[in-house]
Amino acid sequence: MEDKERCYHVPVMLHESLEGLNINPSGLYVDVTFGGGGHSREIISRLGEKGCLFGFDQDADAEQNIIDDNRFVFIRGNFRYLYNFIRYYNLSGQIDGVLADLGVSSHHFDEIERGFSFRFDGKLDMRMNIRSSRTAADIINSYSEEKLSEVFYLYGELKMARKLSSSIIHARQIRPIVMISDLLEIITPFAGRDKEKKFLAQVFQALRIEVNDEMKALKEFLWHTLQVLKPGGRVVVITYHSLEDRLVKNFFKTGSFEGAVEQDFFGNVKTPFRVINNKVIVPTAAEQERNPRSRSAKLRIAEVI
Repeated sequence: MEDKERCYHVPVMLHESLEGLNINPSGLYVDVTFGGGGHSREIISRLGEKGCLFGFDQDADAEQNIIDDNRFVFIRGNFRYLYNFIRYYNLSGQIDGVLADLGVSSHHFDEIERGFSFRFDGKLDMRMNIRSSRTAADIINSYSEEKLSEVFYLYGELKMARKLSSSIIHARQIRPIVMISDLLEIITPFAGRDKEKKFLAQVFQALRIEVNDEMKALKEFLWHTLQVLKPGGRVVVITYHSLEDRLVKNFFKTGSFEGAVEQDFFGNVKTPFRVINNKVIVPTAAEQERNPRSRSAKLRIAEVI
């Protein structure tokens, strides 16, 4: 099982995230990004007979990693529906801890047919949930120039978003952009020689976020943590790019995604959380060397007041 899990996804900051959850052996926990089950197995190992763990994942492939343990419940669904499922089990306001590792699994990057990586040629897909109808190719071939530009600018933080979108619109009028190689042929000339990988990663990140509606889903999930966690319950989130991290940081500190501060009569910031780590936690040098995909990871922990 360990080799299978490692092939699917190497859990990032495993020790740090579990310590952040401050696990009660009899507690109720949720891993909303089950994936290969790395974090979940460690949580289960710290639970007693009365403890329980719910594992969420929208990817059908994750079901191959389901833990055979009567304390584990697998839920095939997006974490944006956290509250709906926890309410179904009549456990709203009773959860002790929620963990979210927002990184795309190594499995997704390495599976050519999923279309997440520019390292391979394949169909422009990028769907986390293969039951969804909209693919990256659909976006590339149907979005207006203005909408495409907005996606690249907001989610890829690309300054040349408008020129990039214009070039794509022109190319698709000649023939549909279906394969990764089709897209690379159009966008690679915009990348500087020494920054090609970073540029391509930004373009693919933007498309992936749009395909999977990731930013809206993250906001919905964060709001739902307040509805499912008990007072003193903790939420631990691992992010991998500035857009995600900014949302999480603002929400934990102010209860607002924009970071808008609301104060009480005495000038204290009104927030539903107590931030556990004021300084963001990052992987050790040893972990970054062992797992290069962890290099951009940031860990934040908050406790419901």
